Amino acid sequence: MAPTLLALAHWSTWAVCAVIKLPQLAAVLAARSARGVSVGSLLLELAGFLVFLRYQIYYGYPLQTYLEYPIIIAQDVILLLFILRFSGNMKRALFYAVILGGGWYMLTLRKWIIDLAMNLCTLISAASKLAQLQCLWQTKDSGQVSALTWSMSAYTCASKLWATWCEALSFPFLKPYLLLMPLSIGLYSIIV
Repeated sequence: MAPTLLALAHWSTWAVCAVIKLPQLAAVLAARSARGVSVGSLLLELAGFLVFLRYQIYYGYPLQTYLEYPIIIAQDVILLLFILRFSGNMKRALFYAVILGGGWYMLTLRKWIIDLAMNLCTLISAASKLAQLQCLWQTKDSGQVSALTWSMSAYTCASKLWATWCEALSFPFLKPYLLLMPLSIGLYSIIV
C-alpha cells in the first residue's frame, strides 16, 4: 500500500507542477497586467528552485525527487518574461538571465558553495513567499495573483513533504516543505 501511495504522491505532484503556474500566467495574460505580482518574489522563487535542482543533480539524487523543478522553472521564466513585458521592463530580462545562469554555473565551482546554497535555499524560498505577502500587504490588492496557483503550491508542498518523509531523505529535504507549506496556505488565504 505504501509504495502505491508514494507513487501517487509523486505522480500527482508532477501533474500539478506541470500546470501550477498556468492559472497565474492566464491571469496576467488576460489582464495584460502583472498588478499585484511581485517580481522580487518570482526571482527569489526561481533562485530557490535553481539551487534545489542543482543540488539534487550534483549529488545524484533519484530523478523522481526533483523532476518537477525543471517544469516549474520553465513556467516561472515564462511568467517573468510576461511580467517584465507588461510592466515595461523587458530590458531587465537579459540581466536576470545572466545572473540566474551565472548562479547556476557558480553553484558547483566548489562543493562548499552548493552545500551552503542548499542550506540557504529554505530561507530564499521563504523570502520569496514573504516578498509576495509584502507586495499584497502594500498594495492591498491581489490584482492578478492567482489563488489557484497558491493552492496548488500548498498541495505540492504537502505531497513533497509526505513523499520525502516516506523516502527517508535527510532533514535538509524536509525543512523547506515544513516552512513553505504554511506560507503558501497563508498566501492563498489572503488572496481569496
